Amino acid sequence: MPDTAKSTIKALTGDQAAAEAMRQINPDVVAAYPITPQTEIVMTYSQFVADGLVDTEMIPVESEHSAMSACVGAAAAGARTMTATSANGLALMWEVVYIAASTRLPIVMPVVNRALSGPINIHCDHSDSMGARDSGWIQIYCENAQEVYESIILAVRIAENPKILLPVMVCQDGFITSHAVEKLSIFEDEQVKDFIGTHKSNFPLLDVENPVTYGPLDLQDYYFEHKRQQSEAMKNAMQVIPEIVEDFAKLSNKTYGFIEEYRMQDAETAILALSSTCGTAKVVVDGLRNKGVKAGLVKLRFFRPFPADNIVSSLSKVKAVAVLDRSESFSNRGGPVFSEVRSALYESENKPLITNYIYGLGGRDINTSEIEAVYNELQETIKRGKADKLVNYLGVRE
Repeated sequence: MPDTAKSTIKALTGDQAAAEAMRQINPDVVAAYPITPQTEIVMTYSQFVADGLVDTEMIPVESEHSAMSACVGAAAAGARTMTATSANGLALMWEVVYIAASTRLPIVMPVVNRALSGPINIHCDHSDSMGARDSGWIQIYCENAQEVYESIILAVRIAENPKILLPVMVCQDGFITSHAVEKLSIFEDEQVKDFIGTHKSNFPLLDVENPVTYGPLDLQDYYFEHKRQQSEAMKNAMQVIPEIVEDFAKLSNKTYGFIEEYRMQDAETAILALSSTCGTAKVVVDGLRNKGVKAGLVKLRFFRPFPADNIVSSLSKVKAVAVLDRSESFSNRGGPVFSEVRSALYESENKPLITNYIYGLGGRDINTSEIEAVYNELQETIKRGKADKLVNYLGVRE
C-alpha cells in the first residue's frame, strides 16, 4: 500500500460517485433494479459494462426482491457481489436482506435514502435504512459524495474480512447528495485494486470437491446459535473496522472513525446527526463559535455496529445534546438514533441533558436558522436543568 495516494479531480453527483467506486472495485456480479433516486447508480454502471470498462456480469432483474435474491446466489457461489437501491426497493428486498446477513454473505449495497410510502414520496428521509437497522447489515452514513465514494471502497474490505463476513449498506441522502454535483478526489484504479485485494470465498457453492449447503431449514436445534454468531460478527466489526480504516488512511489520508467530532474539545452543547445534515450543522457551529458560543457536533458515521462507547466518550463532555433523527419510530419516545444514543448514555456518570428532534421527513429542508434554534434551545435547557420536551418536531406545521 503506497504511503501517498495519487488522485484525479472530477465533478460528480453522489450517485455517479457510487458508480465510480463500483467501477474501480469491478465486482463479479451486479444485480439491480432501478428506483428513484438510486437509478443513476445502476444506469451509470450499466454503461461501464456496455463500454467494456469492467468485467462484471450485470443482471437486470424484474424487481428488487429478485435483485437481492440474485446477489445472494452469486455471493454464495463465490462472486464479489454488489447492488444498489432506495426506499420501496429496499422494502421489497426485505425478506432477502435478512437472508443475506444471516447467510454471512459480504454483499455491498449503496442505499440512496428516500422516504417510504405512503403517501408516495421520492425525496430523502432515513425511514428505509432505519427500518432495516436490525437486519444484520453494517450501515455507514455519508455526509457528501466524497464520503460515498470512499465508503463504498472501504465497505468491500469490511464486508469480506473473515472475522466479519457481513453485508454492508453505504447510505447517502436522496437528491441532496445523490443528485448534487461536487468536486471529488478519485484514486487511481490500481490503488483501489491493491486496497481491496482479490476476493476469495471460503465456502463457495461452486467448489464441487467441498460441497456445502446454503439456506437449509434451521429450526430449534441450531437457529439460535446462528443468530449468536451474527451478533459476534458485529462485535468483531467493532474491533476490526479501526484496523481496516488505518490501512485505508494510507490511501485516503483521512480517518473514517465510527463517529466524527467537530469542534467538540470544549463544547458545552452539541448536536448528534447523520449524513448531509452534518455539513449544514458545521456551518452553524462555526457561526456560533464566532459569537463565543461553545457549540459542537458529533457525526454518527456507523449506525451498525453501534459505537456506544465512542458516543458516550464524546457526549459525556457536554452539558446538553440534541439528537437529530430523519425518521420516526412511532414509539412516542423518539426516533431510532435517539433511542439508542439515550440508551448508551444510561449508565454514564456524566450524562448530558438530552432531547430529540425529528426533522426532514419526506425531504423537507432543514436550514441553518432551524439548526441554530436547536442550539439556542439547548442553552435554555442548561439554564432550566431539564429538557422542555423529550421529542420535538423541527420544521413541521403543527
